[in-house]
Amino acid sequence: MENFEFVSPTHFVFGRGAEEQVGAKLAEAGAKRVLVHFGGESARRSGLIDRVGASLDAADIEHIELGGVRPNPEITLVREGVRLCKEGNVDWILAVGGGSVIDSAKAIANGACVECDVWELFETKALDHDVLPIAVVLTIPAAGSEASKNTVVSNDELGRKTGYANNAQRPKFAFMNPELTFTLPPFQTAAGLTDMYCHLLERFFDDVGAVPVTDNLNLSLMNTIRAEAPRVLADPENYDARANIMWAGMLCHQGLAGVGRHEDWATHGLEHELSALDPAITHGAGLAVMFPAWMEYVHGENPARFAFYGQAVFGLTPTGDVEADALSAIDETRAFFARLGMPTTLAELGVEETDIPKMLPTLAQNKGVPFGSFKKLTLEDAAEIYKLAL
Repeated sequence: MENFEFVSPTHFVFGRGAEEQVGAKLAEAGAKRVLVHFGGESARRSGLIDRVGASLDAADIEHIELGGVRPNPEITLVREGVRLCKEGNVDWILAVGGGSVIDSAKAIANGACVECDVWELFETKALDHDVLPIAVVLTIPAAGSEASKNTVVSNDELGRKTGYANNAQRPKFAFMNPELTFTLPPFQTAAGLTDMYCHLLERFFDDVGAVPVTDNLNLSLMNTIRAEAPRVLADPENYDARANIMWAGMLCHQGLAGVGRHEDWATHGLEHELSALDPAITHGAGLAVMFPAWMEYVHGENPARFAFYGQAVFGLTPTGDVEADALSAIDETRAFFARLGMPTTLAELGVEETDIPKMLPTLAQNKGVPFGSFKKLTLEDAAEIYKLAL
């Protein structure tokens, strides 16, 4: 097991009606003026924004609203949020939504506390500044941003999508009511399941040997996601299935599933270039295409690790041929994503071979070269992985 630091300050309020406690909990924490940040009109049409506002009103907390966060959140709206926070003396940010809304809220929380343009933080990765406290009402379990130290934001003008990690931006509160996820469309549910599963794959495959306590937690979460996925897709209002998925999604990316490991994150880097190329590409869908391609390309570095994964998660019987067993595990992973309704090729996402050279320069900017842990990848390697995914 490698040395590690682990920070987890989030106060979780989980279960039916969790969002009704927003006002009381934030008042206890000293909130006076809150920016309520959300995505499209569905949060308003459902009455959730009104319920959250009423909870804040009941606690005598002033609040202003900023909606309009898109999937793959963009820096322009973040800058607007920063302006509102600075001009309105906002002291807390409340994200109502999924990973995109939470990531946008985190970026605003950072930008509100610096003099420079917020995008500079994503370029420089500077950490020596205050961050406004963040609370979350989660509506889409997927990204795990409700407890993670990470945010990812796009800059359309530059054609960039890049991340920023800072323990100070981990949310202070996460209000998690599984009932809020009942109306998620099947594709969005499936993309979320894929994203959380891939968070585990990024941690399970690196250049560190076995770390049993972490590995077993990781594998247990993989098996939970695989077990609950068909239940929730068949019965979207199954409370227990939704609850298990919601809690698993948090655990998949909070950091606990990777302690003592180096982690890899090459595949997320490869996918970020897809959704920077076309923001309409859903992150989970892009990962469903890229992860099996990455696996095919790198598995020779440690085929036994892939074989073990196939046995522990998919119940594959060892054949005595580790290479064949590794390839079977990769096939099962691709088939799992396909059963969820995810794409399996870049062509299904509208990405062509001629797009590959367009993505490589920004991949180098965002990840550096070489990148990855399981296998150190060059830009030539990246191009070959994209070609495998075609």
